[in-house]
Amino acid sequence: MVMPAQPPETVQAYLRELRAALKGAPAGLIADALADCEDHLNNEIAQNPDQTEQQILAGVVETYGTPEEIAEEYRDMEIATVQTPFPQPEQNVNDRKFGFFNVVSDPRTYSALLYMLLSLATGIFYFTWTVTGIAMSLGFAILIIGIPFFLLFIASIRVLSHVEGRIVEALLGVRMPRRLPAGPAADEGIVSKIREAFTDLRTWSSMFYMLLMLPLGITYFVVGVVGLSLSLGVTAGCIYSLVTGESHIQISDAPYLEHFLHTAPGLVVLGLCGILLFFLVLHVARAIGWVHGKIAEGLLVRL
Repeated sequence: MVMPAQPPETVQAYLRELRAALKGAPAGLIADALADCEDHLNNEIAQNPDQTEQQILAGVVETYGTPEEIAEEYRDMEIATVQTPFPQPEQNVNDRKFGFFNVVSDPRTYSALLYMLLSLATGIFYFTWTVTGIAMSLGFAILIIGIPFFLLFIASIRVLSHVEGRIVEALLGVRMPRRLPAGPAADEGIVSKIREAFTDLRTWSSMFYMLLMLPLGITYFVVGVVGLSLSLGVTAGCIYSLVTGESHIQISDAPYLEHFLHTAPGLVVLGLCGILLFFLVLHVARAIGWVHGKIAEGLLVRL
């Protein structure tokens, strides 16, 4: 094992080097690696009170490896253990030729649609929980229970952020942290806990995400439901009219168009428009899933 020229002398220095070595990896993987290493290093320090932090870190580097070696191990473990629900099959010439329609066979499309439909319920819950918690924290601020209540509220936001991260990873395929973010140590004073809660950027970005989920959830739900209902309804209506010979389409402002849509060619054209709209909605759903995954990663992952 090749020893570094100058081993890290503090836990924070070790973590900085590990973060730099993991540059380019998914943010969720970096967060898990940093949390695991910080816990391990702190446990080593607690178990060896007779040694200095520098001595302990030197032993850790010699026994477990440098930050660069640990980073490489985490990358290898991620490749070996990850089981993505969204495999990327090799595309042949025909797949590329009909790429617009291949969205129907992409599992990311339907998982994104499911997330869009669920986001209304989760958005309402997150928004209500956050607004209620902020309001009660401000109301209790003048009472002795104000500070404990606020710290409990912050802890609940972190738990909800973790739960949302698991949903995002399962449905949108974005690597999110798989362990709860570590809070302040139990032996820290109340002042340190309050300072950590106020100065942690992810506390506020997570709250912002919870508030943002209401308008996003409404938008996602409306786009998904209206898009699918309109496309499937138009297509099914045209098929029904062609089979039965009855068309009930009424367009008062465009009588010539209405007359055309009462004919077989017009119904075929309208039905094809409904089918194209269906595929367009699927593409929109997949795009929304990709964009929202980036939003969740940026606001919820704590590095």
